[in-house]
Amino acid sequence: MKEDKDTRYMREALKQAEEAFSKDEVPVGAVIVYKDKIIARAHNQIKTLKDPTAHAEMIAITQAASYLQNERLNDTTMYVTIEPCSMCMGALILARVKRLVYAADDKKAGACGSVINLSDKQELNHRIKIKRHILKEESKRLIQEFFKKKRNKIRFSLN
Repeated sequence: MKEDKDTRYMREALKQAEEAFSKDEVPVGAVIVYKDKIIARAHNQIKTLKDPTAHAEMIAITQAASYLQNERLNDTTMYVTIEPCSMCMGALILARVKRLVYAADDKKAGACGSVINLSDKQELNHRIKIKRHILKEESKRLIQEFFKKKRNKIRFSLN
């Protein structure tokens, strides 16, 4: 059976999350698609770059803006493995991303309804169409595995 576009592109975002995992970064990956072409691929690099803003979404937005030579990412779709935080959601709104597709909810920092919902604020001048839970279980498993590994490492270092 052939996968739909959203699933296919989310698999690419998951590859980026796996790359982050391999670098001991929180495994979040993102891709941005324009006219059925991936124009940006990124994963979290917060520890690597010593930059609290180096979220996968932020890096992908910068790459896509550079590719399009435009600060407006009209007619693009971002695929990300976890619900964006308020910083990233704010950047997506400012960049005028048309659609957001994400995998797993983020109950601690999600800004698409889990903690706060910036996606439907009438006061803002742009709203993003959102599709949730594409490859949710795969993304959740990767994140859970990462934090389980972290907890085990801490437990062993305390002994």
